[in-house]
Amino acid sequence: MTVTTGSALATLWYTRCPVPTASGLANNLGWLGRTAKTAGVEFGVLQDAGPELAVRHFDHQLPGLIREGGNVPALAARAEGSPTRLIGLTWIDEAQAIVVRPGSEVRVASGLAGLRFGIPAWAADRARSFPRAMALHGVASALRLGGLSFADVRLVEVATTAAPQVRTANPDRNTTWGIESLLAGDVDAVYIKGARAQEVARQHGLVVAVDLDSAASLRDRVNNGTPRPVTVHADLLEQRPDIVVGFLAESLRAANWAAANVDRVRAVFEAETQSGPEGVVAAYGENFHKGLHLNLSEERVDLLGVQKQFLYAHGFLARDFDLESWVAREPLEQAKAQLAAEKEPTT
Repeated sequence: MTVTTGSALATLWYTRCPVPTASGLANNLGWLGRTAKTAGVEFGVLQDAGPELAVRHFDHQLPGLIREGGNVPALAARAEGSPTRLIGLTWIDEAQAIVVRPGSEVRVASGLAGLRFGIPAWAADRARSFPRAMALHGVASALRLGGLSFADVRLVEVATTAAPQVRTANPDRNTTWGIESLLAGDVDAVYIKGARAQEVARQHGLVVAVDLDSAASLRDRVNNGTPRPVTVHADLLEQRPDIVVGFLAESLRAANWAAANVDRVRAVFEAETQSGPEGVVAAYGENFHKGLHLNLSEERVDLLGVQKQFLYAHGFLARDFDLESWVAREPLEQAKAQLAAEKEPTT
């Protein structure tokens, strides 16, 4: 495929993070491609388009683009003025934890006082500084559970790539920031999340000091992937709303399919997360395949608002913005109606 941006509305572009998503599953099954074909446009996956378009995953400055991925880049891009709309949210808990070295006696949140926490350095821009944002919010949540604050610990910057990519030949590069510093004794604790990080932690015998997934309140589990947004370039939504509705319908269809096809779903997501079957289960649980459905419930939007305010308070957003005005509910409602109509018996 010839990659051009001048005729971008002739192409439905899709990008996602290497995590379990209904749209990623729909893409793997070939359903997103058929949406584009039905609409008379080409279909392109940003991860396959070459490095010249990789940055669009983070800044969303590509007409025709739909993105499902971490909320830090999505919120940062919107705050920078990228013309996007929020069209869906998922909530899939993904093994968030504070880990310490073998031999550490810290096993409760209140025991974190006085520790040195590894926090990834700032990257090339706010959107690509999502490793720092994730770690900072994860640490803040763990400290809050122990009745502590940043004033009770020491934050130590650890190295990270200046321009993290969505996919890389070295899966550890994008998921395990700070573990090397922890093993070297330069810090006492780090935040980890996701399948590959779980595998690496087990390989090195790291110990979970605080399991954030066990927190009773969803607010204590808010982070880059919880909730995870689906965003669309405003030009695509305005000019071809049928394509956006079709994309969402296929994602909902894939979520329905996933609930009854766990073995195939796990195989797909092992490839998506670049980890083994144990890592997927450890990170996302036994029943993650049943919770891939998108919605824009008041609760999920409010939880995204919690993340937005944290990011703004800690310098990850260029400016604050009104969250509700970002939300476009009609496409998802139309997609749900479309699927419901398909299930109705014909007379």
